[in-house]
Amino acid sequence: MGHKGPKRRTTTYGFAKTDSLLQAQIRKAGETRGFAVSRLLTHWPEVVGEDLAAMARPVEVSYGRGGFGATLVVLTTGPMAPMLEMQKDQLRARVNAAYGYNAIARVRITQTAPVGFAEGQVSFAHRRADDTPPPPPPEVVAAAAETAEGVADEGLRRALETLARNVYTKTRK
Repeated sequence: MGHKGPKRRTTTYGFAKTDSLLQAQIRKAGETRGFAVSRLLTHWPEVVGEDLAAMARPVEVSYGRGGFGATLVVLTTGPMAPMLEMQKDQLRARVNAAYGYNAIARVRITQTAPVGFAEGQVSFAHRRADDTPPPPPPEVVAAAAETAEGVADEGLRRALETLARNVYTKTRK
């Protein structure tokens, strides 16, 4: 009559494997269409602009189910998080404009680096050039040199000169 062997149990393992195979193909297709994550990391200031690059840096790009719309995770510091939150749409628009299509569907902000709390100290390499203080005026430099004039030790004299320059600069303001 019929086959009396063990009944086949239905599982979703085959579907899960297919999903993982498709994810790699979707990611590869995204990269061939111009969305290479490495380009986002290496050209971050050019893609988002100096202002946004000074506030945050990209950490991860994760692809959603079905491969539609990736999520960009950016790392920022505590004081910058509210400002960056208000500019998430602008950030997403700039990244998508750089790639020519809507590669990023969502932007998520984190204040914790992926490596953990101790190692995750935020240090942004992309600082604005105008953040460096201007050199002190010549009269301040002269007054600082005069203040440290009698000190014989070269290292101590330079340290006193720097201290005096900083004090005179602060009191002028």
